[in-house]
Amino acid sequence: MSQTHPRPAGVDDETLPALVARLTLEQKVRLLTGADMWGLYDEPAIGLRRMVLSDGPSGIRGEHFDGRETSINLPSATALGASWDVELAYRYGALLVVEARRRGADVVLGPTINLHRSPLGGRHFEAYSEDPLLTSRLAAAYVRAVQDGGVGACPKHYIANDFETERFTADVVVSERALRELYLAAFENIVRQERPWMVMAAYNSVNGATMTENPLLGEPLRGEWGFDGVVVSDWWATQTTEGAALGELDLVMPGPDGPWGDKLVEAVSTGRVPEVVIDRKVLHLLSLAGRVGALDGVAPAVVVPSKEDGRAPVEDGPALVREAAAAGMVLVRNAGGELPWQAASLGRVAVIGHNAFHARTQGGGSAVVEPDYTVAPLDGLRGALPGTEVVWALGAAIQRAVVPLPEQDLTDPVTGERGVRVIFRDPDGAEILSEWRRGADLARLASPRLLDHARVQLCTRYRPTRTEDVRLGVAGAGRVRMHVDGRLVLDAELVHEGQVFAGGLLAPPVASVPVSLTAGTPIDIEISLEVPADRPEGAATLTLGFDLETAEPDQLMAEAVETARTADAAVVVVGTSSDVESEGFDRKSLALPGRQDELVHAVAAVNPRTVVVVNSGAPVTMPWRDEVAAVLLTWFGGQEYGNALADVLLGVREPGGRLPTTWPAAESDVPILDTTPVNGTLRYDEGIHIGYRAWLRSGVSPAYPFGYGLGYTTWDLTDLTVSRPAGDRWEAQVRVRNTGMRVGKHVVQVYLSRPGSGVERQERWLAGFAVVRAEPGEEQNAVIEIASRAFQHWDGGWQVEPGSYTLYAGSHVADLPLSTRVDVE
Repeated sequence: MSQTHPRPAGVDDETLPALVARLTLEQKVRLLTGADMWGLYDEPAIGLRRMVLSDGPSGIRGEHFDGRETSINLPSATALGASWDVELAYRYGALLVVEARRRGADVVLGPTINLHRSPLGGRHFEAYSEDPLLTSRLAAAYVRAVQDGGVGACPKHYIANDFETERFTADVVVSERALRELYLAAFENIVRQERPWMVMAAYNSVNGATMTENPLLGEPLRGEWGFDGVVVSDWWATQTTEGAALGELDLVMPGPDGPWGDKLVEAVSTGRVPEVVIDRKVLHLLSLAGRVGALDGVAPAVVVPSKEDGRAPVEDGPALVREAAAAGMVLVRNAGGELPWQAASLGRVAVIGHNAFHARTQGGGSAVVEPDYTVAPLDGLRGALPGTEVVWALGAAIQRAVVPLPEQDLTDPVTGERGVRVIFRDPDGAEILSEWRRGADLARLASPRLLDHARVQLCTRYRPTRTEDVRLGVAGAGRVRMHVDGRLVLDAELVHEGQVFAGGLLAPPVASVPVSLTAGTPIDIEISLEVPADRPEGAATLTLGFDLETAEPDQLMAEAVETARTADAAVVVVGTSSDVESEGFDRKSLALPGRQDELVHAVAAVNPRTVVVVNSGAPVTMPWRDEVAAVLLTWFGGQEYGNALADVLLGVREPGGRLPTTWPAAESDVPILDTTPVNGTLRYDEGIHIGYRAWLRSGVSPAYPFGYGLGYTTWDLTDLTVSRPAGDRWEAQVRVRNTGMRVGKHVVQVYLSRPGSGVERQERWLAGFAVVRAEPGEEQNAVIEIASRAFQHWDGGWQVEPGSYTLYAGSHVADLPLSTRVDVE
């Protein structure tokens, strides 16, 4: 039966329909397509102001992405997923509220709650887990926090957008049972309990119908679950006029162009689309407007407290980013208790790797935000070890790209303030526009103004902090010229042949030249880019920085090995690159790019105290994992990544994570790998067996199973009991004792199985979890709530197979020492 979401405060049953009745058909239809890339139309006739939607589930980008405004860069969703911490997820969402208000956003386009079906999925860093329950619990807390702050949340991408290959056109063929028990399950609890104000329909089709006009938008979303918010298309996803309008889609994005507009007015006028359908969509939009405070005379759903009255929650953004990054780091190997390190025992530490110097703090694509700063692992360790010699070696370049020049060392030659000067010129070379920008990484020069310009210049004064020979590089597409102190040093034609996404170039081509720098002596740099006429969406990319590929590969490797040989300990930071793991394409392999595996083997051979830090958003293979002292999986850790890593390595913080998805020993072991549609169709033939469920069915042991993770202390679990305090939920309790010498965090996990079932089942499935923190020797009682749905399966409806179920409790899916029988009627 449909449920009704509470109306915005101050709205009676007649208010919104009366407003709709005051609008002409043309006015109503106008509201159903975006006014531009991120904004919705206002309508002064009814007191409706413009509303803004913002991308960036791990930060709030706002409307602009041009180097002038910054946003907090939080750890990726996989890092939050690895924390298994619902309270932390709420605080994460609450910080996004502060950012949304600062950037003028009414709705956050997140969280992303698709599942990790195949580890090759290019966008997994933006989703939480391979398990729908873990995903749902964390995402629900995120949504609750965002909307508690009066900002709309928009869970996405509904539904089965678990891959990137041909995502605009691919048809996912999946059983109704798998849809209900896995893919829809990740959304259901969020929609039923948290009542999000918006849901995004995915690009792909499911069982023959594209998602912007799929019956699944009606049932179960609108009907059974009672969703009464706005259904928005993913950007450019809407394909038809009538088909989409007759379904449950409310809002076509972006605008102002699209398949609705005048075409939809004509369809209504000729009777092909009933006007009552349009009215219902406008009601949904006005309800959203009321909730976010965009409609005159309607009190918002949340009255936002001000800092002045002392009621506004205050969260230190960078501190939370640092805490969350550490909370998601998963220690999977710690031979001989190598970690945590004692700072006093470290005279010299070798920090090695491309990502050690230029770490990935976020994934690529629509999730990208521009933070004020980022802390790389090298920076974090140098800051945390002031009495230790910390030396860096590249070891292996993983991508031909430039590392942007440090913003704090740049000066705008026009104003004298920190930053760079960007000048747009017409085809005759006349200056049209001159603007200040914060830094030299102009990743998306997307602007209507650029459509009329043939050339872009970037000018800055750079003051080096070290005396060294470097390669000064430019990334972009088109003819580039570089002048240093007035002298032409580079003239090259750069042709982009890679991925293009949302007005920017993924992994743009690079040209570089050798330049000698002297500490404290500034140099004037001018870059000129002649933008190609066929630039995507009227956009361009231009980045000025260091090209790290400064030597022959063998020389880089030899230098890294020698650096490690003479150090007390070595940290090798390996990871993925932006042309390997990003929105827009799936991965081709689980292997680390470049010669990184070879690098780890070589460093481990000369330094027994080698710690490997993996900086990726999703699983990679690690053929060297048994050769090194410790392995720490750190995901994309946000702008405080380097500081959080230093905290964990030195024991200031616990590596608090447990795996939200299974990590394989070899790519060939993975039971579900394919992300490539065949003749336009991607078949989910594995049904209900994905993630750890598929691994259990295959009988192959992964490198590290779902839920696995070590800490800096040890735990003892005893006394599992189960009760049923309410008809719709069960409750398991476990005594948990910290048997080590340090305060720590443990995640108690409970799983169900049904021996002898007459129904096809997974061998085990996650039923609940709880985070426990305890002092040395302290004992806690972990209470794990288990919903009745955990005992149900889908067969035309939710069914319960009566009989005995086994409930297991332990530390991960392959370590469940406690069990008890649960009899279900």
